[in-house]
Amino acid sequence: MKKSKLFIYLFLLFAFIAMKASAQQVDSLLNSLDNAKKFNKVEATFKSPHIVLSHSTETQKKHDLDLRIRHHFGDIGGEFGSAHTLYGLDVATDLFIGLDYGVSDNLTIGFGRSKHDELYDLYVKQKVFPQKNDGGRPFNLTLLAQIGLVARKPFATTEFSNYSNRISYFIQPIISRKISSRISAQIMPALLVRSVTGDVNDPENLFTLGIAGRIKLTKRLSFVADYTMVNGLSRPNDLTLKYYNPLGIGLEIETGGHIFSLNFMNAEYIIENNFISNTQKSWGKGGVRFGFTISRNFSLFKSKNPDTKSTIY
Repeated sequence: MKKSKLFIYLFLLFAFIAMKASAQQVDSLLNSLDNAKKFNKVEATFKSPHIVLSHSTETQKKHDLDLRIRHHFGDIGGEFGSAHTLYGLDVATDLFIGLDYGVSDNLTIGFGRSKHDELYDLYVKQKVFPQKNDGGRPFNLTLLAQIGLVARKPFATTEFSNYSNRISYFIQPIISRKISSRISAQIMPALLVRSVTGDVNDPENLFTLGIAGRIKLTKRLSFVADYTMVNGLSRPNDLTLKYYNPLGIGLEIETGGHIFSLNFMNAEYIIENNFISNTQKSWGKGGVRFGFTISRNFSLFKSKNPDTKSTIY
């Protein structure tokens, strides 16, 4: 219980610092930078705040609201796939609907709900600084903090002995670089903290290391991929249950106000609090599944600044 309270306090403190820092950054830009310096940052390292499974360093534009719907189907092949399930299209392993809101150009708050575990998640995402064209700042740095709450009924009376056992925490610094006009790369270490595990030898705290990339194929079409190393890093490989590292690849299609993604991944679940610790499917054993993401961006307030540019669209 003490650990849960500590992480809740840390999360709230992070959110407060992020909002205060974001306000100070905006004031500083307005008061001390001219237009040339203001837009010296590298635009659109990634085209969306999300890649396939993972977050990118991008944040929502101020006062923009992003409605995001994500869907993961079942196994394409293997024991649970093939034509009997229409190669997984008869089965939905996870569904997600969520909203991301830009408090400022550098601060995003998101909320959503997943089918698996009836998981509700709340996150705060702060871009600390962007990559600069002049070479003085060669990468982007963004901080992500997320809380997940399992809302389903327990499978056993002892599963959630304390209400705090339903809560998990995910903290991640994200570092990216736009290498050229067509190629972007990202690295993302993280910490996942949970109270309930499927194996007594499975650590409650999981340290992970992720990589991701984007290759722009045409003006509106990009190839994206992300991979997260969990097993063999902070989790032993000899657990009773077999787990695999999540890998996702996809095509990202930009259509004005929307981003539409067609993806393939071995992760059954969508939110980091679920898929990092619970991926039990393998690319080599038919456990790959099709998924898609539909993202629709809405501008809630018209900017009074004619020089304002979107970092997403």
